[in-house]
Amino acid sequence: MKCVILRKVFFVFVYVSCVWCVNATSPIEGLLERIDKGASRKFIIERENSLTDFFELDQKGDKVVVRGNNYVSIATGINWYLKYYAGIHLSWNGMTAELPSTLPPVLQKERHETTMQYRYDLNYCTYSYTMAFWDWERWQKEIDWMALHGINLPLAITGTDVVWFNVLKRLGYTKEEINEYIAGPGFQAWWLMNNLEGWGGPNPDSWYIQQADLQKKILKRMREFGIEPVLPGYSGMVPHNAKEKLGLDVKPGLWCSYNRPAFLLPTDPRFGEIASIYYEEMDKLYGKSNYYSMDPFHEGSAEGVDLPAAGHAVMNQMKKNNPDAKWVVMAWGNNPHSQMIKGLKKGDLLVLDLFSESTPQWGDPDYKNGRKNGLDGHDWLYCMLLNFGGNVGLHGKMAHVINSFYKAKSHPTFGKDLKGVGLTMEGSENNPVMFELLTELPWRNERFDKDAWLDNYTIARYGKDCKEIKQAWRILSNSIYNAPAASSQQGTHESIFCARPSLKAYQVSTWSYMKDYYDPNEVIKAAELMLSVADQFKGNNNFEYDLVDIVRQAIAEKGRLLLKVVRAAHEAGEKDLYRSLSKRFLDMILLQDELLSTRSEFKVGNWIAQARNIGNTQAEKDLYEWNARVQITTWGNRAAAEKGGLWDYAHREWNGLLKDVYYVRWKAFFEKGENEKVDYYVLDEAWTKKTNFYSASSSDDCVEVVKKVFEIVFRN
Repeated sequence: MKCVILRKVFFVFVYVSCVWCVNATSPIEGLLERIDKGASRKFIIERENSLTDFFELDQKGDKVVVRGNNYVSIATGINWYLKYYAGIHLSWNGMTAELPSTLPPVLQKERHETTMQYRYDLNYCTYSYTMAFWDWERWQKEIDWMALHGINLPLAITGTDVVWFNVLKRLGYTKEEINEYIAGPGFQAWWLMNNLEGWGGPNPDSWYIQQADLQKKILKRMREFGIEPVLPGYSGMVPHNAKEKLGLDVKPGLWCSYNRPAFLLPTDPRFGEIASIYYEEMDKLYGKSNYYSMDPFHEGSAEGVDLPAAGHAVMNQMKKNNPDAKWVVMAWGNNPHSQMIKGLKKGDLLVLDLFSESTPQWGDPDYKNGRKNGLDGHDWLYCMLLNFGGNVGLHGKMAHVINSFYKAKSHPTFGKDLKGVGLTMEGSENNPVMFELLTELPWRNERFDKDAWLDNYTIARYGKDCKEIKQAWRILSNSIYNAPAASSQQGTHESIFCARPSLKAYQVSTWSYMKDYYDPNEVIKAAELMLSVADQFKGNNNFEYDLVDIVRQAIAEKGRLLLKVVRAAHEAGEKDLYRSLSKRFLDMILLQDELLSTRSEFKVGNWIAQARNIGNTQAEKDLYEWNARVQITTWGNRAAAEKGGLWDYAHREWNGLLKDVYYVRWKAFFEKGENEKVDYYVLDEAWTKKTNFYSASSSDDCVEVVKKVFEIVFRN
């Protein structure tokens, strides 16, 4: 009898320890309350122990039950419920919603589980092209977005400059020397990736204080959710003058005219000394991590390097700091070199196949330029890069992403090492449909139909069914969102308005590799369909964002078509027609500018306001604004912009920029003619030095402005 009682007590204890309702201090309650005040009272949240990540949707009385094995799984379940039961889609363009007083019931228990252990987020570039000036309020929304989309492994590099400040101080550098090394807020990604020093700085003392405080808040919230941050580890970066200052055996170099940080070989006798100092300072500020990002030889030469020894040295220093840590490395180009990683212990390295949708390195037999041996048996993630430079434009490989993910997953040799997915975009806050698609892949165990998924997505995104919207998105998914599988095009088909003027202009960025792959009239047709039902969706935040974005793309397509006619008129010697068409082209840029004034997401004023708002003094605000303006225009000084080809790499088709930068260029071009050279760097640089005000908020009635602009562009 006594044994029976003890057994019952034991089972009760096990049950209580495995199933529990999340209490008032849970991050899930905070998440729900930030979505909609009072939302946490409409759900029952339960956590069950499980070796496999899962979420389950259920019903108890009038409350929806969301069950999962950890907070991220539970948050993913909440997002799934909101999308597919409540018709509420939370995205970068809107992270709040008004939930119904009584939630739509879950009539039949629904369960999703995944063996995809890791769901990674962010590229170093994202931190500059999108996040450079974010405050804690914006970061809160992003961490909520991560949790809702199942992200459990994001890169976390905010405040790394503070670590470096302390490291260099210990090594004997003065404050002035340190500030000559650390880049400004708009360019820290390329400093941390070993490309440049100092550009955008020097940073004020307050910057370092703010960044350390911000990173501590970011990490605290991530860890509350159970999200594992990936902190930057040490792989050999030192200032370019480390030979003179520290007596290190390094060779300085240049990158687009900038001093490039030197690289201390991991096999150097002093590598361990500096690595130890680095990890000590990182630990003091932000605590130890279980994951560290290191990319030695990224976009650099490894000639003459003992690669196996280098790999072991980097790994050993990381393990010395935390024996349980894993090394996260990007597969981009030749890196990581096979010789460097193939001898490392399996399970200690996690490889991000950075551009899986276009240049897969995992061993895809259909991709001839990939690695025949894959990633040498190491764990890897299927990653989607999608966006380069934060450029604005519709783009994607919707069907291919679905098919290539499941192809990789089922591969008899390399599929067993696939451990998840990753979002590795250079710029975010664009193309929400593609990011939604990728983050759902781990939770859908079987390959699914693109069209069926897309139909459900439109209902979730706009809250109700609409045949015209479904038709519009079907057209887009088969045209501009259907880039060829073999295409290595760097992001969107760029808007011709943003290009440096020429009658033969085609692409904007030097590195675009654009090729026509869709009929522009298909995009225009999709825009017409969206506009045809716009009155039914007035005030619908997601619809109005997409309406503006799709019509913006349609006008950009029209502009590209019109420029061809302008060129034809010029070549035919039809001077009056040429002048008339040139004026129409210029007017179209201004109309595009007016269209984009209706949404804050497409306004340069929003970007500049973010920059100025984090400054404490007038001088700080002006420095940060200069960083913001330079990054999206000249990018660098004249040598970097012109000889390095960096001008307009991060161009944005935004309200304010269209009128005051791109229109100014094209107007000067048409006034001077094809054969008279215009110094566009001078024009752009003049704009970067200004501090004139741009509104950050949305203006006018969105739908009415779209109607008016569309009518002028396409009907007149």
